[in-house]
Amino acid sequence: MTYRLKTRPRLFPSCQLVLSRILLSLLTMTLITACISPTPPPALTPTANSLAQEIIFYSWAEDVRQSVPDMFTEEYGVKVKYVGYESQEEAIANIQAGQIYDVVLMESRFIPQLTKVHLLAELEQRNLSNSKNLSANFRDLAYDPGNRYSVPNSWGTTGLIFRSDLVAEPVARWADLWDPQYTGKVGLWLDEPREVISLTLKSLGYSANSEDPAELEEALTRLLELKPNTIALEDSNFATPNGMLANSQVVISMGYAGNAYEASENNLAVNYVLPQDGALLWNDTLVIPANSPNKFTAELFLNFLMRAEINATVVNENIFPTPNEAAYEFIDPEILKNPLIYPPNEDLVNAELILPLSTQGQQLYDEVWERFSTAP
Repeated sequence: MTYRLKTRPRLFPSCQLVLSRILLSLLTMTLITACISPTPPPALTPTANSLAQEIIFYSWAEDVRQSVPDMFTEEYGVKVKYVGYESQEEAIANIQAGQIYDVVLMESRFIPQLTKVHLLAELEQRNLSNSKNLSANFRDLAYDPGNRYSVPNSWGTTGLIFRSDLVAEPVARWADLWDPQYTGKVGLWLDEPREVISLTLKSLGYSANSEDPAELEEALTRLLELKPNTIALEDSNFATPNGMLANSQVVISMGYAGNAYEASENNLAVNYVLPQDGALLWNDTLVIPANSPNKFTAELFLNFLMRAEINATVVNENIFPTPNEAAYEFIDPEILKNPLIYPPNEDLVNAELILPLSTQGQQLYDEVWERFSTAP
């Protein structure tokens, strides 16, 4: 199997309660199940005249299998052109530069900054009837109240990946990255500054989203202690940690469940744990840039992707867990049962979602990372 840079663990039924509590505390989530709203106008019926001939789907490089876009083309006669990016920062820069895309995969923490400068189109909810398939845990979250600009696509964790045959003590906490026995064999994705700073904050007992200058200064000091002992994992390349773990160049590293899943497929002695001091959570969304000339067709594509059977096809092909509850019955049971992909409830107790920062908070994080990057 081939996996993207990050696996995107689905909201497995047994994890719903725990994740709901996490999101309630972190995002001040307001569930909409009790809300009563006027009946929305009927969805527009797609016709040959109303549809674009082609739409551009912008996502991680080598992220999308062709089967689902081909099914959309077969059903609606619209070609889906897939364009890949190497990082979220690259994607945002291209959107800001006015490049034309119709549907973009975007991490949730970037949604507020994009909507603030009017770079995302407000979604026409009457064209998204399949949004009813989404778990309530992923609706109306703080980064996008009312899901006005984004459709939840997937969620996942950042944890610790390690060579189980080369560690003397059980790996259980982020603090284990600082253990002297792993000097020179610690892997960090240095192109993921937010996650590196956040895991360091968690190792100190602070919030992953802290904007307290004193706490961030303490995190910087701790990171500088770790820097001489680290090996940079290049460009978030999914294969990098497994290759370095396989040749013993790295013994312990930040990583994703998919790293361990792929390692198990290749019979490597690699384990993955969610740290007791709190894993990092993220979730991806699908958005339509404000300058898309094909908004209606793009919304039709979003609605198509939320169809239960189609969504399950994506999960079965790519092992991308989904917040789409209606898709569960169509997902391969072996995927649903795999603990590497769907962690037990107790492992998520101290997990935190990486949230958008305030302008001042982002400046603080940028300063911390600059000082860390330029240090010897």
